[in-house]
Amino acid sequence: MNGHGRSGGRPTLEEVAARAGVGRGTASRVINGSSKVSEQTRVAVEAAVAELGYVPNRAARALAANRTDAIALVIPEPEARFFAEPYFSEVVRGVGAALAETEVQLVLTLAGGDRERRRLSQYLAGHRVDGVLLVSVHAGDPLPELLAELGIPTVISGRRSAAETLPSVDSDNLAGAAEAVRHLLDRGRRTIATITGPLDVYGAQCRLDGYRQALATAGHAADEPLIAVGDFTEEGGRRAMRELLERRPALDAVFAASDVMAAGARRELRAAGRRIPEDVALVGFDDSVVARHMDPPLTSVRQPIEEMGRTMTAMLLGRIAGETGEAAAVLPNRLVVRESS
Repeated sequence: MNGHGRSGGRPTLEEVAARAGVGRGTASRVINGSSKVSEQTRVAVEAAVAELGYVPNRAARALAANRTDAIALVIPEPEARFFAEPYFSEVVRGVGAALAETEVQLVLTLAGGDRERRRLSQYLAGHRVDGVLLVSVHAGDPLPELLAELGIPTVISGRRSAAETLPSVDSDNLAGAAEAVRHLLDRGRRTIATITGPLDVYGAQCRLDGYRQALATAGHAADEPLIAVGDFTEEGGRRAMRELLERRPALDAVFAASDVMAAGARRELRAAGRRIPEDVALVGFDDSVVARHMDPPLTSVRQPIEEMGRTMTAMLLGRIAGETGEAAAVLPNRLVVRESS
């Protein structure tokens, strides 16, 4: 294998075809994996490719197919939250794993502010990617509508509502939250508080609904002062925990809608002299690295986050290829019990 054509430069498709004794179109079909060639022709072209060291020009192939061979992972959150929240790194890991065996490149874009949104809109309007993965979308966010107007295939992680129109991948937030609260009830806890995520995020609303549902099923009406709204940050969890202790000092359990908020709640509980789990049981959501390294280790609802990243990527690649496929996937969660409860 010499890696050089007749001119001494990079081997061309024409030179591969000449070496194999076939036409350029036939050589192209073999290289692009077409089944419409004979085995003898395929072997001859592959031998010519190996002898010449021919490497297909991906940019030219993408241009011919009106494709960019790139997808964007768009996270409309501030940079600080992206790096503080393990959820996002697991999504990226899942997306990367799904793309590992393809030639598609990943463009990661954070769009937490107005300036970033404007820049992103211009970038997408230039059709520089074949599709978009949207993660952590809040109600009222204009990005999904912009993508629909541009005709760019899009898959969303975390539905915006029960009537989501985009192809979506989600976990069963309501069932996961209900299982967490049932666990606390089974452990004899009766004054169970919750720290929610921002309620303009549908998944956070579903977790609150699951909390209410589990209490109602057990014959306990939800006590509104036991519900505090957080923002999926550690500091937000700490603030919410402080509010809850002021309102209901006798609370004996807390379900936090994320592990990061649970970490903030734990700090506030300790500052108030409350022992975990002796005085207050604590449960989180995500089962991230935060849960496993807390003291005591945190009981948490495990979301299959990496699998969600892989699933939404496979769904998007199918849409780009013109396949219809399923419009929505909801993956199950499960409770991982540790010492905090």
